[in-house]
Amino acid sequence: MSKYANPPQPPPLFTGTKESIVADSKALCEKTRAILDSLVANIKPDEDPAAATFDSVLRPQTDDENESSLSARILAFYQYVSADSALRDASTQAEKIMDEFSIEISMREDVFRLVDAVYQRSGLASSLEQDKDRLIDDNLAKKAGLADAESARLLEKERKNYIRNGLGLPEGEKRERFKAIKKRLSEIQIEFQKNLNEENNGIWFTEDELDGVPQDVLDTLEKGTGENEGKLRLTFKYPDLFPTLKFAKRPETRRRVFIGSENKCNQNVPLFKEAILLRDEAARLLGYPNHAAFRIEDKMAKTPKTVLDFLGDLKTRLAAGGAKEMDHLLSLKKKDHEARNLPFDGNYYLWDHRFYDRMMVEQEYSVDENAIAEYFPLQSTVAGMLRIFEELFGLVFVELSPEDRKRISPTGKAEDIAWHEDVIIFSVWDDEGEGGGFVGYLYLDLHPRPGKYGHAANFSLQPGFLRANGTRRYPATALVCNFSKPTPKKPSLLKHDEVVTLFHELGHGIHDLAARTQYARYHGTSTVRDFVEAPSQMLENWCWTPSQLKNLSSHYETGQPIPDDLIEKLIATKHVNDALFNLRQLHFGLFDMAVHTPKTHEELEQLDVSKLYNDLRVQISQIKGPEAQGEPSTWGHGEATFGHLIGGYDAGYYGYLSSQVYSTDMFYTVFKSNPMDPVQGRRYRHTVLEKGGSQDEMLTLEQFLGRKPNSEAFYKELGLSD
Repeated sequence: MSKYANPPQPPPLFTGTKESIVADSKALCEKTRAILDSLVANIKPDEDPAAATFDSVLRPQTDDENESSLSARILAFYQYVSADSALRDASTQAEKIMDEFSIEISMREDVFRLVDAVYQRSGLASSLEQDKDRLIDDNLAKKAGLADAESARLLEKERKNYIRNGLGLPEGEKRERFKAIKKRLSEIQIEFQKNLNEENNGIWFTEDELDGVPQDVLDTLEKGTGENEGKLRLTFKYPDLFPTLKFAKRPETRRRVFIGSENKCNQNVPLFKEAILLRDEAARLLGYPNHAAFRIEDKMAKTPKTVLDFLGDLKTRLAAGGAKEMDHLLSLKKKDHEARNLPFDGNYYLWDHRFYDRMMVEQEYSVDENAIAEYFPLQSTVAGMLRIFEELFGLVFVELSPEDRKRISPTGKAEDIAWHEDVIIFSVWDDEGEGGGFVGYLYLDLHPRPGKYGHAANFSLQPGFLRANGTRRYPATALVCNFSKPTPKKPSLLKHDEVVTLFHELGHGIHDLAARTQYARYHGTSTVRDFVEAPSQMLENWCWTPSQLKNLSSHYETGQPIPDDLIEKLIATKHVNDALFNLRQLHFGLFDMAVHTPKTHEELEQLDVSKLYNDLRVQISQIKGPEAQGEPSTWGHGEATFGHLIGGYDAGYYGYLSSQVYSTDMFYTVFKSNPMDPVQGRRYRHTVLEKGGSQDEMLTLEQFLGRKPNSEAFYKELGLSD
């Protein structure tokens, strides 16, 4: 039997029922509450100052947090993936219970006093006061009488979190109001995401109206009966939406789909407005000028000014390129409309962009994305990606067969270790060179289904950490994506941009697997938001490297790799309409900053959020919306579908662009000359991925680059160098 047959730790179980999911979440909260009550009852720093130490106050809490995270994340995960709506509802309720409890304990004055006593007694307070910009490293930690940098960082952040959670406010009305706001924001987040997950709107079209949409997409659409006889129902899920916007020949079809998609979840409009108002109120209660100042203080950027300067500079640099790309696409549209005898009003619309962007790539670069997709069947592409990670980082991925699953399942039932029959599971190991030990579990859930999370994301199901007895607990991580399903005639085929998406999300998964932190809270992707995307963005470069595209590809009928001339053509398109793409990202980033940096609370109350969203988009992206056809600029409500800004990226969406600065710097400096250098790959694994959020991210970057990061490579890659 293979040495990989019996992992030293069984995989997690997904056997929750609607009753157990809620009951388990309550039990977790009670266990933690008992531990905190006991600490407060037994440690009295006023009477015995020496009693409050890291080991007596923080260690019991981190041990509990580590163990609780093993089930807490899974209890909250069912809502994104379960095919059973009762389980999704129970999971949503469980998350609400755990969130409310977390708000309650984050505002416990009695526990804060204990943590503060440890902080004041350690030398950390005086060290950081002397040098506010000093990064916490092992030397500083040892001087402060703490075991290591990760523990020192935990103590410093833990104390600050209590203050940021309202304990800097006087007891009474203000503090109670702050607590009520936190609770309501948690409810909004859960409801907003649930509305997006459960969204199942669509539009009925005749086959004529869908002229141009690939047949394999049409084959998967629901066929109408009764009054919709002869029609097909197009949903707003990605496998329906994107091909229609790219290929539907009729402008009116694309327009209806685009506007429909921007209005698919309008019940979230009031929730979004309420969230930004509550955030602003909470930040002002704590003495910050706005929510962005509160959020960014703890990130790499530190201040809203740094963010706005970066975004403003990028906008200025991209403007001319955007205008040039737009003129070119507009002339393409004009020619196309003349050739097909369609009216042309001189405008280039939001629903035109994917269509003419695709047409330009096809006509001017001879790249047919459907032809390229034939070389990237999902299964063999995933296998190719895992081979790259094996070679680069010294990992081994072993897919679990039904027999393996049955053998290693804690219940002896194969189906109990996955949440759906579509899920693929791997056990992950170090290769011999890395010591041959166990690393963790990787799950892939790749196709859409009703009620499932609608984008592509990586979910950390169980973090890794160091147990109290010194043994390691191994992580489990899941990729949840929405690639088209196989049909009887064809396997699921990935467009190149989907290959990039898959590689990016897998990058987050590898970050999660490779991490080696003491505490669950710093494991893997638990870094600051303006760094977290950098490791994954860096790996996207492998999808634009000829040798790696070759290795990833295998034609679904012949098994042949993608030909060199096709690779060359594809790589030539890497920066096609790049300015417009980045202006779209800038729209999201600047909108996010605009709603989180109002001058006054009253200004925010008066704000028409949808109008701002649409006006900013026209102004920044330079692409026209229905306003140019006489519609009011409240025609769509894109903010209501913008889950990032409710789910943790608030005043943080700029992180996608600022992480790109770090990721490009790392790639150019270390990997560009030889992307498959195993020595550098392993150094990257141990210097960057392994650290997770256990040390200051700037320190991680400096250790890997051998210097402070800079934006030269980023602007060079975009063709924007001075």
